Amino acid sequence: MMTFSVPPGYRRTARARRPKLKPFIPIIDAWLEADRHMPRKQRHTARRVFDRLREECGCAGGYTIIKDHMREREKRRQEVFVPLAHPQGHAQADFGEAQVRIGGIEQKAHFFVLDLPNSDACHVRACPAAVAEAWVDGHRRAFTFFGALPQSIVHDNDRCLLAKILPDGTRKRAELFSGFLSHYLIRDRYGQPCKGNDKGNVEGLVGYSRRNFMVPMPEFATWEAFNLWLEEQCERRRLDVLRGESDTIGARLQHDLAAMRPFPAAPFEACDQDNGRVSSQSLVRYKTNDYSVRVAFSFGHQDVWIRAYVNTVVIGCHGEVIARHPRCWDRDEIVFDAIQYLQLLEQKIDALGQAAPLQGWKLPEEFATLRRLMEARMNRHGRHEYIQVLRLLETFDLADLQDLAQSHARKAG
Repeated sequence: MMTFSVPPGYRRTARARRPKLKPFIPIIDAWLEADRHMPRKQRHTARRVFDRLREECGCAGGYTIIKDHMREREKRRQEVFVPLAHPQGHAQADFGEAQVRIGGIEQKAHFFVLDLPNSDACHVRACPAAVAEAWVDGHRRAFTFFGALPQSIVHDNDRCLLAKILPDGTRKRAELFSGFLSHYLIRDRYGQPCKGNDKGNVEGLVGYSRRNFMVPMPEFATWEAFNLWLEEQCERRRLDVLRGESDTIGARLQHDLAAMRPFPAAPFEACDQDNGRVSSQSLVRYKTNDYSVRVAFSFGHQDVWIRAYVNTVVIGCHGEVIARHPRCWDRDEIVFDAIQYLQLLEQKIDALGQAAPLQGWKLPEEFATLRRLMEARMNRHGRHEYIQVLRLLETFDLADLQDLAQSHARKAG
């Protein structure tokens, strides 16, 4: 009572002794150490250790002392981290995953997050796959969103960014990512393999984005509409004042921007580049999918170049673009542009009824009426005339041609 102004209560002066468990502690530790190399869902629980000790070793101790020993052992083994300071003008980047509904189809979205940890400002952009061009496109759009370039970026050891990690820890960059860094003169840094604490801020923002931007499940007509909405959420977040800070994220962002660098004269082409050859069916294969090209270029089975962006595949021959398609992220699909085959169908008119590029081509009802009337009046020549009408789409918009089709249908009727 003279030592303490308030009674401190009972205080243990030494660790609790567990004489019944002590002989078995090396056995328990050996089991738990071996668990480190086992699948996470096939490791010992306290109940399983208790049962094995009773059955195999004749342990007479209770379940509680085993559970307490395993809990204390786990606490002692937990990793301790050094608090990190983040200078102005530097960034961290990562990818996350979430389920979304785009165009009425539920699918997995891979969303890129670039964070400025000094100010906690972020940019989030979603895409169908976390490929190399998506990484580069996400960076480029984040730079545009902030209006400046960070001095350095901390990344994962992702196979899209790195071709190899050498034994001395040196990273060999992938070709596209290396070109991106050289273009913008950004210093790249990487966390330890299988560790997230080196870039804890962006790891936290990945979880924040999933919980706050993607609950309930986002539903948008297109990926572009979804990404515009995500940018709005990032801008709204700049009004927040985080714990331990006196200014908003937006106010602190101004200090980050002052330490960042301006853009180079030209933007970087965020695309995967490849080569291909046109097949006899006027198709070019890229990443298991076939894309159609203009028939006029297929006769010689010419070599072509391919530029694959996140949302678009562009195919060219020499210096001219001969096809442009929405990118397909499925496998073993054929992406047709029906207009590209009209010139060939004009020569092979008997294939009109079974032409695969025209299957599923959604045209206004006036075109079906026009074809029916032309074939009724002119038979095979009517199909030829109908193809000539469709070929006007090579020059004119569908809306303009729809009026013409209505006029022809009235005359033919």
